Amino acid sequence: MSRRVVVREEIRRFLEIGAVQVADLDLDGDEAVLRPGPGGPPVTDGEVFLLVRRSGRPVATLLTRVPEGADPRAVLTAAASGASREAAAGDAAGDAAGNAAPPPYASVVVATRERAGQLARALDSLLAQDHPQFEVVVVDNAPVTGGTRELVERKYGERVRYVCEPVPGLAVAHNRGLALARGEVVAFTDDDVVADPRWLGELTAPFAADPRLGCATGLILPARLRTPAQVLLESHGGFAKGFTPTTYDPGDPPQDEPLFPFTAGRFGSGANMAFRTDVLRAIGGFDPATGAGTAARGGDDLYGFVRVLAQGHRLRYTPYALVWHHHRETWSDLETQAYGYGAGLTAYLTAILVNRPALLPAFLARLPRGLARARALTEARDTDGGGAPGAHDTRTHPWPRRLSRLQRRGMLYGPLGYLRARRAPVSTAGRGTR
Repeated sequence: MSRRVVVREEIRRFLEIGAVQVADLDLDGDEAVLRPGPGGPPVTDGEVFLLVRRSGRPVATLLTRVPEGADPRAVLTAAASGASREAAAGDAAGDAAGNAAPPPYASVVVATRERAGQLARALDSLLAQDHPQFEVVVVDNAPVTGGTRELVERKYGERVRYVCEPVPGLAVAHNRGLALARGEVVAFTDDDVVADPRWLGELTAPFAADPRLGCATGLILPARLRTPAQVLLESHGGFAKGFTPTTYDPGDPPQDEPLFPFTAGRFGSGANMAFRTDVLRAIGGFDPATGAGTAARGGDDLYGFVRVLAQGHRLRYTPYALVWHHHRETWSDLETQAYGYGAGLTAYLTAILVNRPALLPAFLARLPRGLARARALTEARDTDGGGAPGAHDTRTHPWPRRLSRLQRRGMLYGPLGYLRARRAPVSTAGRGTR
């Protein structure tokens, strides 16, 4: 069978994927509280992707079905009871972190470009945070219209700081936000998320508990699963990293990570990350030749994670810091995303070795075992999928081989893309600030 025929068959199966409802169930107290996903309609019968909380904290997800005519809350509460053991384990792990001190003053940086509608939704959720003291900075990256500035000034006034960064690139925009940040901790998220009210407090509290902490990341779940692309991506793990709070310590590397700390995708994603501000500034921020909007296509967040760990700081993943992400919606989006992920992966590795050549011997020593593990994981995804660690199995659709091929093709391109991006203009920090 020709490759073209195979791709057509994959797309046909892809288009048959049905929508899935997103729901949020809190098991706190005697009465479970059921809510739809952010901006979604009330939950009815049909397939449901369910977030399970205990006392407000996310502890598990599961994929289940509400029969026609049944009470959704009763059905979903019964299904969630199967996650109670996992929930209890997650609570115990969270308690062990001991976040008794108040979270530090934080700056939240949101980079955006010509997406005022999505940005407004994100900013509304950020301004509703229960964190005691924080600021929000919007970085308008290489705008072609005044829509973002007009939105911020008209709707948010002095509650949100606006800055224009004319040089394109996500890392450039994040570095601009870092330069302006007033907080002890600087958090980054995207314009296509809805932040849980507890997000910022949960993400920044670990910095108060651990003076050696340089970075924290959190949980990313789908805001909606309306299109085949959104369902397919989430059914193979999406952006979630599980429900076990984990501290990554360069002084005590995990035994199951042969490429540590270079396996940065394990630690989290750029839509939900925070850094101790002086630590991120000390390493020079993000490499401006990485990230969306550059020839490298991505990798800026992974670069930041590895640089922080390589400097001897710890990284904390906490599933209690939740943002809901609006996934891409079309097959074309998935193709672009798959290629970009592959390119970003090898671009960030190239950036690390270019900027820190002393890390090359350690990388080469870890490479054989790391490649063997990566091959095994890729083969598993191609056949069975690959849900996030700690999540219930939601793998209901085969992962298209075309997307795997595109990701591998992107990996071959990544180093070249990074070197091309290094020749691009640098930021003109200091212009356009309010």
